[in-house]
Amino acid sequence: MPIQIFNTMTRKKEEFVPLEEGKVKMYVCGPTVYNYIHIGNARPAIVFDTVRRYLEFRDYKVQFVSNFTDVDDKLIRVAKELGEEVPAIADRFINAYFEDVSALGCKRADIHPRVTESMEIILEFIGALIEKGYAYESNGDVYYRTRKFAEYGKLSHQSIDELRVGARIEPGEKKQDSLDFALWKKAKEGEIAWESPWGKGRPGWHIECSAMVKKYLGDTIDIHAGGQDLAFPHHENEIAQSEALTGKTFARYWMHNGYINIDNEKMSKSLGNFVLVNDIIKVHDPQVLRFFMLSVHYRHPVNYSHELLENTKSGLERIKTSYQNLVHRKEASSELTDQNAEWLGRINGLHHEFVAAMDDDFNTANGISVLFELSKLANYYMLEKNTSKEVIDAFMSEFGLLFDILGLSLQTQELLDDEVEALIEKRNQARKDRDFQLSDQIRDQLKDMNIILEDTPQGTRWKRG
Repeated sequence: MPIQIFNTMTRKKEEFVPLEEGKVKMYVCGPTVYNYIHIGNARPAIVFDTVRRYLEFRDYKVQFVSNFTDVDDKLIRVAKELGEEVPAIADRFINAYFEDVSALGCKRADIHPRVTESMEIILEFIGALIEKGYAYESNGDVYYRTRKFAEYGKLSHQSIDELRVGARIEPGEKKQDSLDFALWKKAKEGEIAWESPWGKGRPGWHIECSAMVKKYLGDTIDIHAGGQDLAFPHHENEIAQSEALTGKTFARYWMHNGYINIDNEKMSKSLGNFVLVNDIIKVHDPQVLRFFMLSVHYRHPVNYSHELLENTKSGLERIKTSYQNLVHRKEASSELTDQNAEWLGRINGLHHEFVAAMDDDFNTANGISVLFELSKLANYYMLEKNTSKEVIDAFMSEFGLLFDILGLSLQTQELLDDEVEALIEKRNQARKDRDFQLSDQIRDQLKDMNIILEDTPQGTRWKRG
């Protein structure tokens, strides 16, 4: 069956047919690197890494590009606050980004272009838009003539008249129309800047992605992706810029992941409820956060809470325990049993269910449900008196394949003896303090790590399961 993708442009699922057979050109908008990434940034990183992995599983050669915005108002503000240069801030948080998303199981893009390294193509792009009458210089700034692009609003399904409501010209701006947006910003005194035909300045936010896509992937790409918050105005403006310049379709399929809620409230810096990935993975296994993100369909909102993350941890550990039980049982199994064909058929059936789920707009939530079914089937098989190495190998191979597609690892964290003893001591103190919630939490944590506790009159004994 062909892969179906929900296309934001058409608002319906469409059969995925890339421009070039067997190849996919994919661009994902990356972060502005002025701080550590929050879980809102982590979601598209995880989601579209999984999309990429699945496309590669389906034998597509994926050319994957994701940018860094390494100069903009936020970076300039932070640099001033810290008394540092903008490039130093950007370098620090690009390195932090790679550390965080690597911990989350995300592969690096084939190319991670930076704005500051793409200035030549950006200047060429802006110059060409001016020549075609789609842009104009005004007192050192350059603006895009939004009304000149007749299809403006087609991604967000808004008309120009609807967009006019609320549009305004900010103090200092000299636009011809309130809907026009900046392609080049005149430098303020003391700001980082580059020479241009319109004077010293720096690019506007939207032009960078259009220029980078053109440079690294060409005029038309297969998939353009990012968070739902980018659909308007960022992606709408990219379309206007790129299609005005080339006269060609900019992207054939538009994918957008849903928002993050924190304890049932939309995550927002103004509310102060945003959570940094760097903080989460100091406390929780980053694989658990990835599994949590993938347990909801990418287009739906995700509600994040500590309790939900703990529940996800238990579920992931159950699956990993099923796999480890297979590993331990394999050596004691025979080469062949009469029921091999039946069990192999059931494993194969679950494989096809997983593929069907992922073919349906990369439905990782349903894919994870299949993974739980595979775990249950493996546990059921372990009850058999005689087990076969062939069937166990098939189970293990299927676990490995599905985990790899989802960007997860089957390795379990092994606690050292002194770490176990420290946790037991902490649990004993919690029991003395009548903090039974903490006591139970530590017991469950050790259980997830395959540590079995036995409370005796002589004290707590433990063994590895």
